[in-house]
Amino acid sequence: MNVYHAWFNLKDGVSDVEFADAAREYLELLKSEGCIASYRITRCKFGLGHPSLPEWNIMLEFESMAQMDRAFDRVAARTSPVEGFHHAVNSRVKDIFFALYRDFPDAVRQRGEERF
Repeated sequence: MNVYHAWFNLKDGVSDVEFADAAREYLELLKSEGCIASYRITRCKFGLGHPSLPEWNIMLEFESMAQMDRAFDRVAARTSPVEGFHHAVNSRVKDIFFALYRDFPDAVRQRGEERF
C-alpha cells in the first residue's frame, strides 16, 4: 500500500467539524470512483505531536502508483463535482506539506540485494 500524507493547519475562523465533513465528502467521492483505496482524517490529540508538525493529517491509501496517478489525474482535470469538493477542502487549510510512504517491505521488494 502507498500512503500519501498531507499535514496542515486550518485557516483562522474555519470550523473544525465543517472542515472534517467537507473532507469526508470529498474523499468518499474519490473512494466511490475507485481513485483511492481508503483514507483517514486525523487531528493531533492533547497537543501530543512533534512541534514542527501541523495539527491535522490526512492519509490517503493507494493500492498502486497507477491508482494514485488516476486520483491525481481526476483532481487535476478540475471538473465537477470533484473540483467543488477539492476547493471546499483546499481553501480551508494552510501550512500544508506532503509525503509519500509505503508499506515495507512491499510486494515489489526483492530480497538478497540489501544495502546496509
